[in-house]
Amino acid sequence: MKALVTAEMDKSLMNQLESIIDVTIEGWGKELRVLNEDELISYMKDNEILITSYDQITKKVIENCKNLKLIVCTRANPVNIDVIAATEKNIPVIYTPGRNSDCTSEFTMAMILNAARKIPMAYKALKDGKYLADSKIVNETKDGLKEDVTWALGSDSPYVTFKGSQLKGKILGILGLGSIGKRVATYARAFGMYIYVYDPYIPEIEINDNVQTKVSLEKLLKESDFITCHCKVTKETTGLIGQKEFEIMKDTAYFINSSRGAIVNESALIDALRNHKIAGAALDVYESEPLYKDHPFINELDNIVITPHLAGATNDAISNHTAMIIEEIKRYLNGDGLLFQYNHTK
Repeated sequence: MKALVTAEMDKSLMNQLESIIDVTIEGWGKELRVLNEDELISYMKDNEILITSYDQITKKVIENCKNLKLIVCTRANPVNIDVIAATEKNIPVIYTPGRNSDCTSEFTMAMILNAARKIPMAYKALKDGKYLADSKIVNETKDGLKEDVTWALGSDSPYVTFKGSQLKGKILGILGLGSIGKRVATYARAFGMYIYVYDPYIPEIEINDNVQTKVSLEKLLKESDFITCHCKVTKETTGLIGQKEFEIMKDTAYFINSSRGAIVNESALIDALRNHKIAGAALDVYESEPLYKDHPFINELDNIVITPHLAGATNDAISNHTAMIIEEIKRYLNGDGLLFQYNHTK
């Protein structure tokens, strides 16, 4: 079979894919560029398999690619595929759940640590020239004392300005205990944190192991020192955290989001940070992306850690989805049951 690859793939594994199908590489896979509908239709021609990451596979594309038999999306959620249109054409849609769960959960812990210890703020202060000496300091030790090296002491010193919070003994509230939420819980327990979980779809017996407790949303918000979101965007989770929820949180709490911006009401979060209703936040996702230059997260608030949607951005995630795709295409060619089929076809 012939396949068009417009996705970023692990080059070291491509020979395995090329050994089972004929491959043509275009778009993102070739030049880091998303293709439009007409380009996709043109490139597909006689190709029967489409392997994509970010191209919008619309109904127009699906209906005009006459030989299309299989759509493969390298993402954990194929939001860029018109799954209904594919299903109507009896075209299976394969996706790669869990491909970036490890790196996203690790990134979440990094965000928690950076927010709690104010690491980016301290880094920026030094790079901006604050708290620095004009020349190299030679420390002198008085008789009878041992060497004592401190950066500076005083009410406006870094020790005072950037004093943070340790994780051990604190409560981490996890919203959504899917593959990423479970990993975050494991990592957080290694830091000595207690875990609260809010997830209506997880049975009590699945999560209660004496260090992890299923609680109501209200209890999680009231008692957690750190709250991290790992929910899919649904009608129930859209705007799940808003003004009312921020009012319930401790004024010492930190809000973390590396899932999707739609989970939180961004205006309510800005208000909570601006008025110090919570201690701070760490965000990798937003209401709209990229952030605009005059956004309060950029030019006003100093109690927030922000990154440009990087939680899943690792070479390992690329390797993971490449390996998953190769094995799934083998199953498809052999007529075996698919493990990662997103839709139900005849």
